[in-house]
Parts: sequence; structure tokens; C-alpha cells
Amino acid sequence: MKLSLPSLLSGLALATSLAFAPFGAQAQNWTTERWVGTWGAGPGGPPLAANTQTFTDQTVRLIVHSSIGGNRVRIRLSNEMGSTPLRIGAAHIALRAGGAANGADTQAGTDRALTFSGNTSITIPPGAPVLSDPVNLNVPALSDLAISLYLPGTVGATTIHGTASQTNYVSLPGDFTGAASLPTQRTILSWPFLTEVDVEGGQASGGAAIVTLGDSITDGTRSTPDTNNRWPDWLARRLQTVRDPIQGINVRLGVVNRGISGNRLLSNPPEGSLAGRNIQERFDRDVLATAGVRYMTLMIGINDIGNSPNATPISADELIAGYRQVIARAHAKGIAVYGATLTPFEGAGYYSPEKEVVRQAVNNWIRSSDEFDAVIDFDRVTRDPSHPTRFLPAYDSGDHLHPNDLGYQAMGNAVPLELFRSLGGTYLQGPVPATRQ
Repeated sequence: MKLSLPSLLSGLALATSLAFAPFGAQAQNWTTERWVGTWGAGPGGPPLAANTQTFTDQTVRLIVHSSIGGNRVRIRLSNEMGSTPLRIGAAHIALRAGGAANGADTQAGTDRALTFSGNTSITIPPGAPVLSDPVNLNVPALSDLAISLYLPGTVGATTIHGTASQTNYVSLPGDFTGAASLPTQRTILSWPFLTEVDVEGGQASGGAAIVTLGDSITDGTRSTPDTNNRWPDWLARRLQTVRDPIQGINVRLGVVNRGISGNRLLSNPPEGSLAGRNIQERFDRDVLATAGVRYMTLMIGINDIGNSPNATPISADELIAGYRQVIARAHAKGIAVYGATLTPFEGAGYYSPEKEVVRQAVNNWIRSSDEFDAVIDFDRVTRDPSHPTRFLPAYDSGDHLHPNDLGYQAMGNAVPLELFRSLGGTYLQGPVPATRQ
């Protein structure tokens, strides 16, 4: 059958209207949204069954510290290490009440109920994350947020960040997500299920996120709990409080800490560990999926070295090949990568002279190869000048592997702020000119 021109035009108009139907009234104009991570943690797990925290018809109230502020906020929850569906019965976010006797109290007038795809509850499939719908909330920079999750039934914390260095709260039975004062049954020093908090940066603000990727030294192990003394916390403070004389520094830079205690570059920890999957495996989830990521720091490898045989440790060449993979994958997505030298570890339980040779070779390559976009020399900052294979005593937490609060502060203060320079009011979409110390 031959169609007339009017019929053809009518059919084309119908097809066009179907293909380009307008969004529903509830749709967000997502093309103008600029989300930036203000806080994050790398998930580990699943733990062995005997070591798994369980919650039975309880509310967990998780305390996190923002790096930048915003007027809208959303959260990311994860069941990525779980093998069964995770039911979130309700979720709320609020500012934590400052100076309250109960650290779980929230600030009056700031509580917001969260929804997921428009629903107040959600079931997260095994292996998956979810994002909450945005809510309006004035989140100040460097402030404490309280995220409350109601977990109906009995739930095992199979996806969890094990070293929070932050007191979090578990309620008596019941949904207390909207309660200003949580009836606390116990406290925990971990973050189950919560992996990110984002604020909307706004199209004109030029906001971006720095992901600090690494192991326990980035995670802040052995820093004083509840004080936010990890080195990325000190960097976040400087980005908010230091007015650098270099033109182009934009203070809307979120710092998202993806350090996991015990983490490695190349190999996975034993089954049941909370040390997270190796950097190669978790890179897409913990770096590329971070809202607004434009920069990352990489300090990893000491656990690969330390957990290898004393006399025949892993080679520097193996680690360098792994670093090159991370650099290539980051650059493919327009992310600048700053390599951090490995800090001293003589005296630590897994030290050997042969392993020290590998650490030195790795550090020499990081400093001299020009393959990273810049170098942050944490080894130079923390070592004892009279005994360079050891920590400066004033910075040693006592285990000869991790810094104390003062050492973490020195590390955070050693990161050159010019690494995060913006040009023409917008962040670079690729590698920045190398800056070396």
C-alpha cells in the first residue's frame, strides 16, 4: 500500500512524540545537578559468620564528618559484599547536636526523612548499591551528620567499613530514625552499609571531589576516635580554612576517604577479613563511582610488601605494574593521580631488611618516574632523619607502622594545595602539571 505524504508526516510526528516524550512532572533536571562527595568510606567484608555484627529490628545511627557543605544532600548505601537482599525499613539524615551529652542526639529542625526511588523503604539486591533521593538540608562544611537506618528483622552487617575511628550507635528494638534522641543499646566503631554522602555542588560552584585511596594509614588507624584526625581530615580542614596565595584555589573540594585498614594493591586478604578487595578490583566502585571525582591520591603497597615472605618479598616491579594500571584507568576517566611515598615501617611486626629494600625501590620510582601527575612525599615528612627507616618518634603511634595524631596532622599539612588548582574557574579534566617536592 502506498502512503500519501500527509500520512507519512503524521506517522513521523507520532513516532517523534513517542521517542521524545517529555519527562514526568516528578523528574529531576539531572543535567544541571552537580553532586560532589563530602564524605565516604570503603566497604569491606563479608566477615566470617562468627564475626558478623547483627541487628534485630533496630536503628543504627551513623555519625560522619562532612568536608564541604551544600544545600541538598543524598546518601549511598551498599549491599555490595552481601549475598542476600538487604532491607532498609526507613532512613533519616540530620545534623548532629553539638555539645549534647548523648552523642547520638540530632539538632532540632534538621531531621529529614530519606526516600529511595520515591519510597520510604527499599530492598537492596546482593552485590548492589543504592542512592537515596535528594533532600533539602543546609549541610555546613566540617560538620557532623547523623544518618539513621532502620533495619527490620535480623540483618547481618556483611558490607561494612571496619575501622571507623568514630562512635556510632545502635538502638533498642524499634524504628527510631526520626527520633531526636536515640534510645541507645550499644555503640560500635564501624560503619555498616553507608559508603558515601553527597552534596549538590551546583553548576556554578565548580565543586569536585578528591578521593584518597589507600590502606590503614589513609584510613586513620590508631588515631584518636571521635576527633577526625586522619590525614585526609587535616587536608579537608586546610581546603576550607587556608586562603592559599596561589590564584585559582577553589575551596569547594570534597575529600572522600577510601582508605581501608589492611588493604593491598595486588592481592586480596584472607576470607572473612574486613580489609577490602585489592585496589585493582575495587577501583571502579570506590573511585570512579564517587560523585564529582576529579583528583585522587594513591598510598598503597606496604601491606603487599609486609605480608609477603621475609626473605623473598614481592618485587618492586610487581607493585610498579599495579600502580601503572591504576594511573591508566584514572587518566582514562580524566582523573589526576598523585602518588604518595610509603612511610617507614622498621620495627613493625612484618618488617624485614629485604622488605625495606622493596619499599625504598618503590619510593624511588614514585619520586623519579614522572608517571604520577605529582608526588606527595609522606616518607620524607614522617621519617626520623637520624634513622630514616623508622618513624620520627614524635609521630609514631607505638606500633612503628601507623602515625599518631600528630603524625597524621603532619601528613595532611604536607599535601601541596596547588595540586588542586582550578584554571579559568573550572577544574582540570585531566592530569595537572607535575608538582614535586
